[in-house]
Amino acid sequence: ISKKVLEKWGPTAKLGIDLSAIKNAIVAEGEDEDKGGIVGFDRRRKLGFREFWGEGKEEGGGQFGEWEPIRVLKRRLRELEKKSEFGEIFGGFKNSEFVEKLKSSLKAIRKEPQESKEVPPLDVPELLAYLVRQSEPFLDQLGVRKDVCDKIVEGLCRKRKNQFLLPSLSSGKSTLLDENANDELDLRIASVLQSTGHCYDGGFWTDSSKHHPSDGKRHVAIVTTASLPWMTGTAVNPLFRAAYLAKSEKQNVTLLVPWLCKSDQELVYPNNLTFTSPEEQENYIRNWLEERVGFKADFKISFYPGKFSKERRSIIPAGDTSKFVPSKDADIAILEEPEHLNWYHHGKRWTDKFNHVVGVVHTNYLEYIKREKNGALQAFLVKHINNLVTRAYCHKVLRLSAATQDLPKSVICNVHGVNPKFLKIGEKVAAERELGQQAFSKGAYFLGKMVWAKGYKELIDLLAKHKNELDGFKLDVFGNGEDANEVQSTVKRLDLNLNFLKGRDHADDSLHGYKVFINPSISDVLCTATAEALAMGKFVVCADHPSNEYFRSFPNCLTYKTSEDFVARVKEALANEPQPLTPEQRYNLSWEAATQRFMQYSELDRVLDSEKDVKLSKTNGKSITKAVSMPNLSEMIDGGLAFAHYCLTGNEFLRLCTGAIPGTRDYDKQHCKDLHLLPPQVENPIYGW
Repeated sequence: ISKKVLEKWGPTAKLGIDLSAIKNAIVAEGEDEDKGGIVGFDRRRKLGFREFWGEGKEEGGGQFGEWEPIRVLKRRLRELEKKSEFGEIFGGFKNSEFVEKLKSSLKAIRKEPQESKEVPPLDVPELLAYLVRQSEPFLDQLGVRKDVCDKIVEGLCRKRKNQFLLPSLSSGKSTLLDENANDELDLRIASVLQSTGHCYDGGFWTDSSKHHPSDGKRHVAIVTTASLPWMTGTAVNPLFRAAYLAKSEKQNVTLLVPWLCKSDQELVYPNNLTFTSPEEQENYIRNWLEERVGFKADFKISFYPGKFSKERRSIIPAGDTSKFVPSKDADIAILEEPEHLNWYHHGKRWTDKFNHVVGVVHTNYLEYIKREKNGALQAFLVKHINNLVTRAYCHKVLRLSAATQDLPKSVICNVHGVNPKFLKIGEKVAAERELGQQAFSKGAYFLGKMVWAKGYKELIDLLAKHKNELDGFKLDVFGNGEDANEVQSTVKRLDLNLNFLKGRDHADDSLHGYKVFINPSISDVLCTATAEALAMGKFVVCADHPSNEYFRSFPNCLTYKTSEDFVARVKEALANEPQPLTPEQRYNLSWEAATQRFMQYSELDRVLDSEKDVKLSKTNGKSITKAVSMPNLSEMIDGGLAFAHYCLTGNEFLRLCTGAIPGTRDYDKQHCKDLHLLPPQVENPIYGW
């Protein structure tokens, strides 16, 4: 009580508290015990309060009793006396809603003994098994096969096989978190992480900020290393892939192709065809595509700076290619030739910027490099560089055939189709044959870029070795290329019956009448010309090689293992008529089927359908959340490799030593002018301001 209040009561007022009131209240309780009810209770209460407040001190007692709070308290006590029974008050309270809620809350808090079991921590064998499991790609580079790693993991986990998952067998319920789970050990790790409350948002090297689509549609960016009018596989096939992915309208699609300055265009594009602006080249690409697919493809075409390397006969990106996909569209990336795109990539890591990155391997670079000077040494270095960049920059890698290098995270699947125009030609040929007309009036031909690595060496060797057995056999050859003069002079010196003609589109009318397509190349990964010839209903004579594995199921594909088999296959094809394609065979060659295979093997269908970045597994009526980005040693190694690659490619001297084009770490002034870009020193200032 404040000093001012005491002064108001009077100069002689004092506050007295007599502790004997407590004793009197207890004594009174004993005296009135036999009376019971509310009367005895109120008597005890009034006695205690009266003695406590009114009888403490004789001085000033009257003043203190007149205090307003005391009068209010006395009035409330008198109102309480009007209650007839003590039980009515507390009986109503007992049945009140508050008490019921309190009781139910206490029951909910209380846990049964069997539900309070803790998740057992990981033991040493489990930790070692998980370490081996996550280190499989790294151990593979050291020569330890995957089956060996699986046996090690199985041996480590055998003793605790029945304790990997929760709950235990003693509960009488299934120990499987998810009957479809492929990796019980990973789910065991997830259950332990959940029990500890661990939440993982990113890796040591990775950026946890990823694109989350806000418009309800996913975005797919297809990045390739070539563009029309260069008629090469990496220009044509990604273009068709973009068209057929966009056709479903389930996702927005962007095709990112290289832009070459005019001086490089003159070296690459046929028939002296050049473009003054990206818009002009885009119109050419779209017109070419629509003539062949028969529908208007709704996708975006963008350009990134590139330079042509005469030594490598390929286009090398200039600057950071990933910057040319806006951050708002950085959702899913398809890297056509991921090793080629990333040899000298000095920029943001693809897997950091995009949620899902798929690489499609088109070219068997090791086969080409082995043919060059010091080829064995170069092939050794390129092999490990390819392993590094595909592992560091891709989530999934698709190899068109087993003829490619065995890369980390890769599966083999033909995800290419043929131009619909070739299928229509095949249907026309089949209709003519049903009417009894002669569909093929010419013999055999070969079509391909005139460079030694495209099968010309193998072709000349076969024809020269069996010149007598193939007496009278004439072969027309269509193609242009850097080795044209050398190839033709060699054929002339060996006096072989080859007729060289100018290169042309495989769908050209002049090629419809040929019955046999001969392709002895073993450097291809999956020859597009072979698929086109089969689609047109022709015989194909090709080597028994992994690159032709997909075509063996077609009856018109005749493969050979030896040079003698080659002669026999050529004679067989010339003496017989090819079988018409069945509807199933025709569909398997189409881009619709190829797109379906691509969606399945790249796991793009799962990614596009998923709205969350977690997988849920159920056990005993509960859910365990397993993060997709669960921390593991493999991710840390991949991040370390990406960081090391970034540091190495940032040094101009090291770039030049490994064959990079000078000045390709950044784009040049001409690219700035053509593509309307800011200069690199403005885009990436030295001091970061």
